Amino acid sequence: MSHLQRAIEDSIATLRGLAALETPLQQAADLILRSLTGGHKLLVCGNGGSASDATHLTTEFLCRFKDDRRPYPAISLTANGEFMTAVCNDYQADEIFARQVWGLAEKGDVLIVITTSGKSKNVVRALEEATRKGVDSIAILGRDGGFTKGLATVDLIVPGTVTARIQEGQKVLYHALCEMVEDKLPKA
Repeated sequence: MSHLQRAIEDSIATLRGLAALETPLQQAADLILRSLTGGHKLLVCGNGGSASDATHLTTEFLCRFKDDRRPYPAISLTANGEFMTAVCNDYQADEIFARQVWGLAEKGDVLIVITTSGKSKNVVRALEEATRKGVDSIAILGRDGGFTKGLATVDLIVPGTVTARIQEGQKVLYHALCEMVEDKLPKA
């Protein structure tokens, strides 16, 4: 079997496993819908490839996903390099998302974190800060959830050991979230 064929087969197996996440995915969609229709915002973060996914996800809400509709407030906490380097210099890298949650999050907002390993200390700190502020959270995790599992209001865990396959599964999950929420969002 070629590398491409193996990647396709492994990806299909990972995607089929996502069916077990129907209930928590609906819970996550309900949190997002309640937040956005209540006049609140999404805050999204992740490291590395997950940072790119965080920015991608916020764009789906702030611009649009599939339908022409009004923009909804969504902020990528990974998009401000100046802020992040200042925090790394003045505090430590573990605080880059937590300080933003502290400064930006309000009750009614939703924090979404993305990590393939579930072992990102700065993501854990963001979730801890969200909990301290009474902000609901969604963790889109990989592998077994790592030490991030159980810290969010809702966990969506894509099992596996290959980062690329986990990321593919996570992308399907957050696109499904976008579809579920956008179908119920007011267009104007």
